[in-house]
Amino acid sequence: MAAPVVVALREDGDMQLPRLLKHLIAPPWLARRAFPRSALLAIEVAVAAAERLHRGELRFAVEAGLPLHDLLHDVSARQRAIEVFSRLRIWDTEHNSGVLIYVQLIDRRVEIIADRGISAKVDPSEWEAASRAMEAAFRAGDYERGAVTAIERIGHLISVHFPAFAGNPNELPDQPVLL
Repeated sequence: MAAPVVVALREDGDMQLPRLLKHLIAPPWLARRAFPRSALLAIEVAVAAAERLHRGELRFAVEAGLPLHDLLHDVSARQRAIEVFSRLRIWDTEHNSGVLIYVQLIDRRVEIIADRGISAKVDPSEWEAASRAMEAAFRAGDYERGAVTAIERIGHLISVHFPAFAGNPNELPDQPVLL
């Protein structure tokens, strides 16, 4: 006998069935449609250029739908972004100045997770502004521009507090990640 499927409930008791279904039927190619090879290359180039200006590390991750386990446990985009931050080892940088830009397409969420070194120096409203600007570009269908502009903006924020120096190491890959 198969185990029953438990649908996550909100605190107010509303079922999350519509969210569950949207994630389960999301095709694997959805992230590639929003971020084709040319956009991924532009993002990689933008990350590399931004990292030449500071001692931080930027990672960009895109996910169409959440895994079933996360859906059944009502994991938010923020919680998933924190998990991805950890899995990609963004916390493992010399100055604790890593930043993840996480895009969750089905829930239409952008989350920016900053490590403790840079988070302590940048006002949360700055991360929120970068996130909202990216979401606005995404709503207009311009995923590449939204991502590149956010990377440039976040790169500037990091450079104010962790400027580059000679021999600035590249501690993490620059390539975006499709989950």
